[in-house]
This record gives sequence, C-alpha cells and structure tokens, in this order.
Amino acid sequence: QVQLVESGGGLVQAGGSLRLSCAASIRTIATYAMGWFRQAPGKEREFVAAISWSGSNTKYPDSVKGRFTISRDDAENTVYLQMNSLKPEDTAVYYCAAARVPNTMVVVHLRTEYNYWGQGTQVAVSS
Repeated sequence: QVQLVESGGGLVQAGGSLRLSCAASIRTIATYAMGWFRQAPGKEREFVAAISWSGSNTKYPDSVKGRFTISRDDAENTVYLQMNSLKPEDTAVYYCAAARVPNTMVVVHLRTEYNYWGQGTQVAVSS
C-alpha cells in the first residue's frame, strides 16, 4: 500500500509563493509517474501538474503554466510543487497522486489514471 503525505500548505497573500511537498511511504517512487491536483469548494478536482517517472517530462494546464513547477527527488521519495505568483483563484486543497506507468516517459494528467492519493493540504491565497 502506497501512502502519500502532503505538506507545505498555508495562507499567503496574492503574488506570494509556497512550496508543497509530497512524501511517499513506499521504498521508492522512482517507478511511478506523479501528479498534483486541487479541489476548491463546490468544484471538481482538477489537474495542476504532472511529472514522468524519469522526471524529464512535465505537463501543466494553462491556468498554472509559467507559475507552478513540479519536481521530484527519488532519493528522498518526495515530489514538490513550487507555486509562484499565487492568485486567489489558486485557493484549494491540493492533492498529491501516484500512477503506475509502463515506461519512463509517460506523463499522466487524467485523475482516473492515478492509483494512489494523499489526504491533501490546504492552500489559501488572500487578495
């Protein structure tokens, strides 16, 4: 069973930055594609960022492209989400997820393709 624990959320003013971390309980996340999603009150969970098993491929929706950066440190079994230039519309609970994939290059952006999820960390951006 894979357990993912997010941390780093909090309250920040618009224009500020936060770095979220996702620590995995498994021996290694090296063979998983990883992703971040978010869910605001009354809305569906939406894709925020994804990174391939190799770390060489990433994907972002237009809403965060250029502001958010996903990265991974397999030696530490940790995935990060650096969030800059935060906006009030970024307010949500942020979830980390892991997906089993067939090769090192696959990037997963569909929620249904992820196998494991964390409990989430709250991010609030004030205007």
